[in-house]
Amino acid sequence: MQKLSVVIITFNEEKNIARCLQSVKKVADEIVVLDSFSKDRTKEICLEHGVQFFEHAFDGHIQQKNRAITYAKNPIVLSLDADEALDKTLEHSILEVKQNWTHDGYYMNRLTNYCGHWVKHCNWYPDKKLRLWDSRKGSWTGINPHDKYELFEGDGSTKHIKGDILHYSYNSLEDHYKQVEYFTNIASKAFFENGKKAPLYKLIANPIAKFVSHYFIHLGFLDGKAGFLISKISAYATYLKYKKIRALYTNASS
Repeated sequence: MQKLSVVIITFNEEKNIARCLQSVKKVADEIVVLDSFSKDRTKEICLEHGVQFFEHAFDGHIQQKNRAITYAKNPIVLSLDADEALDKTLEHSILEVKQNWTHDGYYMNRLTNYCGHWVKHCNWYPDKKLRLWDSRKGSWTGINPHDKYELFEGDGSTKHIKGDILHYSYNSLEDHYKQVEYFTNIASKAFFENGKKAPLYKLIANPIAKFVSHYFIHLGFLDGKAGFLISKISAYATYLKYKKIRALYTNASS
């Protein structure tokens, strides 16, 4: 049987981390948490659950997640965020994979809880994620804060397994707007540093396209009020990102 390290990065996750840790107890041979010097009870809760706990200043989601892997004793890694947990079907699927490891990486779906509602549309489900892999075969990439794990070229053997990562994303609209502000700050800076522009037409057209995509094309209306709010705030986040990119270029030229 393959031994498995579960790897999680945290910062002020006292509301979520216990649920996450409890959900992986049956599949994990080791749980590694890399924390960014939380100010709440995150460290205390982690130590109560017997994890391997490390601390490092946060310098980006991609950087921190790649760093966290280096603390794992086992090359086979399951990566979760602190606000995620395994459902029972996914737990069973991972146990089966440990018994018969045949691929370089394994995809799974993620199901998000939005203010108490499980979102099945809005382009939020199935939110396919590559979260179980041989860490010698890939790395975290992307543009912060939107990280993704990619296998190296030539090491791309993958399989999709049954079950869902349960993502407890937002408890309130305030939480959603706070994350929009936080993520657009990071994303706009990353786009600016990579030389990506934000022409005026994108500032206008892309938010509209985002709403239409989420609410109509991806059937967000079937999620009722939650679907409308997700579509509206996603459109606003797109607008805000481009607005902040434009402001960075304006400030740089002044």
